[in-house]
Amino acid sequence: MAQVSLATNIAGIKLKNPVIAASGTFGFGREFAEFIDLNKLGGISVKGLKLRPTRGNKPPRIAETPAGILNSVGLQNPGIEAFIKDELPFLRQYDTAIIANIAGDTVEEYCEMARMLDDTEIDAIELNVSCPNVKSGGAAFGSSPGAVSEITSRVKACCSHPLIVKLTPNVTDIAEIAMAAEASGADAISLINTVLGMAIDIHKRKPVLGNIVGGLSGPAIKPVAVRMVYEVSKSVRIPVIGMGGIFSGEDAVEFMLAGASAVMVGTANLVNPFACLEVIKGIEEYMEMYNYRHVNEIIGKLDTA
Repeated sequence: MAQVSLATNIAGIKLKNPVIAASGTFGFGREFAEFIDLNKLGGISVKGLKLRPTRGNKPPRIAETPAGILNSVGLQNPGIEAFIKDELPFLRQYDTAIIANIAGDTVEEYCEMARMLDDTEIDAIELNVSCPNVKSGGAAFGSSPGAVSEITSRVKACCSHPLIVKLTPNVTDIAEIAMAAEASGADAISLINTVLGMAIDIHKRKPVLGNIVGGLSGPAIKPVAVRMVYEVSKSVRIPVIGMGGIFSGEDAVEFMLAGASAVMVGTANLVNPFACLEVIKGIEEYMEMYNYRHVNEIIGKLDTA
């Protein structure tokens, strides 16, 4: 059989394969460079950035749960200036797409970061809309179509890079939110972010996490994520990037059959530094098994009859 092609294109972002390391689980790439060749990845979505350095939440910040983890790290990061000065030059040594994930407390902060990134050599911006809007009572930017529409259109006006809007699953109608992002200028959608959860130490009668609640990720949320990717991919025309509990090539193929044009691998990186490479290999093996020549032949090919 002829060699299969995993190359794909997401809103003008050229990827040698559809596997991207998810934000918050891969640092800035340095942490994994001694284990794997970063050139082999489709892309890296860097650790969530804020306008200024952030220490994050008080510990404990990570707790294992059945088939996943809860985290309340709180976007600890060095700030966007440090990223541009210290981390981006390191990442640009590699032939892989670099996606800057940004978060903020106000729309103005998001816009300022987008402007700062506009003249840099990143390949795309991933807009994390799971953050609370401090000017609107603390509700997450991504919790309503109106809020998503405003932040997407405002940030889009500040940058020339492709804009990926990363959706929170903690909403009533994920398709409605995705359509609002598309209508307001999003070039792609990524989903899902973590599911809000909580764990309690019954012996201490206290929350396990210092922040009380946190984001649940890992295999436990995969069925929810696949369902949401399926719903969103049927509702928008822009590319969808799927994530949530992907640990193998078979997991990734599920998302792609449901409509994802690419996938992000997150929690798996925390337990296996080779996870992204194994997912790439697994997709390739699936394609060879069923005689697919190009990875795009898988996307959205779910048979629901």
